[in-house]
Amino acid sequence: MENIALIESFSEFKDNKSIDRVTLMSILEEVFRSALKRKFGSDDNFDIIINPDKGDLEIWRNRVVVADGEVEEENEEIELSEARKIEPDFEIGEDVSEEVKLIDLGRRAILALRQNLISKIHEHDSTNVFKQFKDLEGELYSAEVHHVRHNAIILLDDEGNEIVLPKSEQIRSDFFRKGDSVRGVIKSVELRGNKPAIILSRTSPEFLVKLFEQEIPEVFDGLITVEGVARIPGEKAKVAVDSYDDRIDPVGACVGMKGSRIHGIVRELGNENIDVINYTKNEQLFISRALSPAKIVSMEITAYDELQNGKKGRVNVFLKPEEVSKAIGKGGVNIRLASELTKYDIDVQREGIEEEDVELTEFTDEIEAWVIQELKNIGLDTAKSVLEMSVEELVKRTDLEEETILEVQKILREEFEE
Repeated sequence: MENIALIESFSEFKDNKSIDRVTLMSILEEVFRSALKRKFGSDDNFDIIINPDKGDLEIWRNRVVVADGEVEEENEEIELSEARKIEPDFEIGEDVSEEVKLIDLGRRAILALRQNLISKIHEHDSTNVFKQFKDLEGELYSAEVHHVRHNAIILLDDEGNEIVLPKSEQIRSDFFRKGDSVRGVIKSVELRGNKPAIILSRTSPEFLVKLFEQEIPEVFDGLITVEGVARIPGEKAKVAVDSYDDRIDPVGACVGMKGSRIHGIVRELGNENIDVINYTKNEQLFISRALSPAKIVSMEITAYDELQNGKKGRVNVFLKPEEVSKAIGKGGVNIRLASELTKYDIDVQREGIEEEDVELTEFTDEIEAWVIQELKNIGLDTAKSVLEMSVEELVKRTDLEEETILEVQKILREEFEE
């Protein structure tokens, strides 16, 4: 029992609850064989006997008896006189098995063995944690705030596993203190060295899908399916839902009476405004629904030969002038989400440009293309539409500097003064 008694003295293993006894014994054998190789050059002639039920371990060295003075391989051969000290009736050519005690390996070897054992057990634990969380990628998960850093929040789950919620995966309004419970989805799991890096996300579309599954029974049961999600985390989201049962109104079921069902999701997401729309394979109808609350007059769809930046094609949407701002939304949010949800690049056009008005594309010689595109992104595709909007409003709704906007308006104004 001397060997196992020494191992049991290492409290890291004795008290380790995350590794079963059989696995520990398997790791022990691997570590001991490495130590034997370092000490004797080879472990081929050693038997390591492990009894996990009793927690017992024995190491036996097997050598062949040779005549005195004829030993060529000390690890594999033993002189007759030495063999007879073990058992008096040994003869030349017979096999001798001799138990090796840990103490025989030397103090330095025992310290190295102990360190190797710690390393192997940590490696085993890390591999198990990696496999466990790799299977949970994309799933909802909760953990408690352990430490708040400027660029990430460190979480611990009930088993003491460390999970990281980076700043980039947090909703803008998120504010957590030590001890708070945090929900998100496992975004990615990677092995960095021997340690698993588990990343939690609250900004991914999958988080919203999982919240729908948890909060809305019909989604959990598969009666309603989430066909698509587009999010600007903490600000606005569009969710397309469908049902194969005509008796179920998927939008009504998800929203609930007076928003009762979706309220919990909105609160979890920092009051993110969620538009739930009926999914349809009719692309014109789907695009029209995605641009709600704007009312579409007509549209022209041009399909790409292949996907371009994840988009299937381009669509020109024609609206009455008073509907344009609704389609675009504050800061271009509505059209951006509609484009992401439908997988189409969407251009908003006013129906029937006045004869005396001029399209912005006519000014490409004087105004840079990216500036024109920035204006078109908020629904301004003609000269008069830009001139009718105040400089302050244009600064707020675009990424353009005030100086640039003043120059653009000057160029457009000259067109009508001529």
